[in-house]
This record gives sequence, structure tokens and C-alpha cells, in this order.
Amino acid sequence: MRRIFYLSMLLVVQLLAACGSGSPLVDAADPLETVTLTMGYRPDVQFAPMYVAVVKGYAAQEGLAIEFNHLAETEAVQLVGVDELQFAIVSGEQVLLARAQGLPVVYVMAWWQDYPVAVAASKESGILEPGDLEGKRVGIPGLFGASYIGFRALLDSADLTEDDVRLDSIGYTQVEALSQGLDDAVVIYANNEPVQLEELGIPVNVIKVADYVHLASNGLITNEKTLRERPDLVRRMVSALAQGVQATIADPDGAYEICGLYVEGLTEANTDVQRAILERSLPFWQNETIGFSDTAAWENMQTVLLDMGLLTEPLQLEDAFTNEYLP
Repeated sequence: MRRIFYLSMLLVVQLLAACGSGSPLVDAADPLETVTLTMGYRPDVQFAPMYVAVVKGYAAQEGLAIEFNHLAETEAVQLVGVDELQFAIVSGEQVLLARAQGLPVVYVMAWWQDYPVAVAASKESGILEPGDLEGKRVGIPGLFGASYIGFRALLDSADLTEDDVRLDSIGYTQVEALSQGLDDAVVIYANNEPVQLEELGIPVNVIKVADYVHLASNGLITNEKTLRERPDLVRRMVSALAQGVQATIADPDGAYEICGLYVEGLTEANTDVQRAILERSLPFWQNETIGFSDTAAWENMQTVLLDMGLLTEPLQLEDAFTNEYLP
């Protein structure tokens, strides 16, 4: 990873040099401040905007040298909450659950504008909307995380409960479970598994959570201490990542090439599939104001968590997220 980071920083220097005097660059004599950004599990094309923010020089323009770290969301939010990490990318429900435990995390930039969780079923299944899941065997990674939250929101939209379906905890084997007929439907990410299933010649119906309820999704978090003591750092970090998102949306081909610096084996992988995954992610990131958090999405998320019993009482949502640090 360190070798890749040095390579990307070399590209940053080259790219910035090519920008000319019209770019708002920091003074070359000023050292960059190193910050760590923690993201989920492993490097992936879906993290393209973060890679672009570094390689295109947006981070350097803000005086930052961003290093990447990969942890599970639950671990990342805990570490940010106790100020062992300053920044992480996590989903909206993790923020509310953490604050309910007394962890002072704050969501400062909405990367994903809508929740990407969905349910996929074969075209022949007749499963077209949430109500059609009644009595069906549904594969799900487990009763945890964004997949579970999103699935429960879909059930609620059809006035169904978990007792109305047959849940099958299958880990992250949704493609195999559906392609082999082990489940009638599977809980997936709308930008990912449908692409893989289509590549196998299995066309699917996709029921998106976003079509039924607007929920707070993945975004950048920090903690109250950092906001209090280093608001300038937060503002610069948000600015760099927001520019990375905008540039990825504007030039997905260039962003995909940059991903090859970070995602091991990407050039040897099924390029069509990985490129399609990136392409299908773009609509989830688009907004008139990149990074803007919608209050309604947070209200809906809190309602879902209260209905599930994961929150015992409402939180002060204005403490959980802010748009104050957007460019």
C-alpha cells in the first residue's frame, strides 16, 4: 500500500505541475498535512472519488496528503468516536447507532445521496415490488449492517415484517445463491451484484430501497473534538473529497484508470464488470450540491431504527450531521 501511495503522490506532483499558474495550489514550500481516511474492508472501484481526490491533486491543493486505511464500518466508527481516527467513510445508520452509545461522531459530507441497498430476483420470479416478497425465501448477508437496515425499510414500505418472509443468512454469496436457485431473492447493492448476475446471463428485477424511502447513506464522518479544534482541517478534507466526487462523475473513464493504482488486480479483473459497477454508482452520488445532507433522509433513518428497536429513543439529529463544512 505504501508503494502505491508514493506512486500516486508522484502522479500528483506531475499533474499539479501540468496545471499551470491558474490552479489554486498551496505553496510548494509548505509541507502537506498527512491525514488517514478509513474506508470499508478493502480497496474497490466504488472508492474512486477518494483515489481521484489524491491523484488529481485536490487533496494537495487543500494542503493534505491522504493515506487510506480499510476497516469494517463498526470498527471505524468506534475509532473515530474515541478520536483514534479523525475521518472515516460510514453509512448513516452507523452514525445514529454510535451517538446512541455516547460516541460523539458527526457526519460532515453525504457522499452517497441515496441508499444503495436493494433486493434482486430473477426476471421469471414475478417479484417486482416489496409486497411480492411475502412468503419468499430471501438471502441476506446477515441481520446486521446496511443490508439489514435497508431490507427492513423495504418490508416496512409494504407493511410486512420479518415473520412474513423466510430469511436465509448467506454471508456475501448473493450471486451464487440466486444463480443456483437457493433463494427466491437476495439482498444486494443495486450498483454491484446485478452487474455480476447479468454477466452470468441472469437478468434480474431490482427493487431499490431508494425508490420507496429516502435514507441517509455513506458519507464522511469525524468527531466533535476535531470539529471543535480543527474546523479548518474538516473543511479542507470535505472540499478535497467533494472535488473527487465531482471529477469522477464528470470523467468516469479517467477515474477508473486511477483506480488501477489502488485496487490490486483491477487490470486483470473482468474490466467490463468493474467498469459497470463504477458507472452504476454514479447516479447515487449526484446532487446539485455535492455532499449535501437531506434532513428528511436522517429523519427517515431514525424512524427505521426506532421501529427496529435499534434505537430506544429519538436523538437530536442536528447534532448527528451538518452541511456547514461543504465547499
